Amino acid sequence: MANDLSIKTEYTMLSGYKIPALGYGVDSARVYRNEGPCAEAIKKCGIPRSEIFFTSKVPPRAMGYEATKSSIKSSFSQTGLEYIDLYLIHAPYGGKEARLGTWRALLEAQQAGQIRSIGVSNYGAHHLDELESYIQELDAQNGKGKGGEISVGEWELHPWLARPDIVEWCRKRGVVIQAYCPIVRGQRFEEPLLKTLVDKYEGKTAAQILLRWSLQKGFVPLPKSVTLSRIEENANIFDFRLTDEDMKSLETGEYAPCSWDPTTSNE
Repeated sequence: MANDLSIKTEYTMLSGYKIPALGYGVDSARVYRNEGPCAEAIKKCGIPRSEIFFTSKVPPRAMGYEATKSSIKSSFSQTGLEYIDLYLIHAPYGGKEARLGTWRALLEAQQAGQIRSIGVSNYGAHHLDELESYIQELDAQNGKGKGGEISVGEWELHPWLARPDIVEWCRKRGVVIQAYCPIVRGQRFEEPLLKTLVDKYEGKTAAQILLRWSLQKGFVPLPKSVTLSRIEENANIFDFRLTDEDMKSLETGEYAPCSWDPTTSNE
């Protein structure tokens, strides 16, 4: 996989739709309050809508069937888009009944053609097991495939938070993994193990090394920047490849989130 990566690389989700490995993707969310501005930028940029992958998320305060239906409706009202490529559950808060109700609302919107793919964000392995059981129940009640599929899972992922249990869960089931905070908010750029690789790959920055690690792990990294030069830098990671030894050197075994960590929630 890593040898063939390019800015045009896409992965096929369980829904049958494709998601860019880097490329033209917009990671918005209700809680970010950026759906409208992102959608407006899409309309003005001159790039065909079909080439831009737009994501939004159900906010923690909108968990539950009815609240999620309202959230989806508001997303379309604010964006004016004809469809949303991916809609995720932002966090596993609210309790089991709310989580399953939210999934049912997303599933109905997907079946209605409003949303193309659905998934989760910040779910722990126990939350994933719970949802998988619910999907199987719906399949048994309504027919195979009627429970939906977890097309994408999004987590904070980097060498200091590799989440092997969750990654293994997803890989066994074909769930595409998105990685937020892939460059650890710049907090680890001075780490010796990272500086060694920056010295080895002359002309490459610590951020580029970390993004390359993410791509070679098979993740879809979500670097965040409003600076054009950094956006261009983040995309310039397809002319080198980390060796197996390099990848091994980045296995820190640490569990050190730089952001929130709802995966541990037991609600």
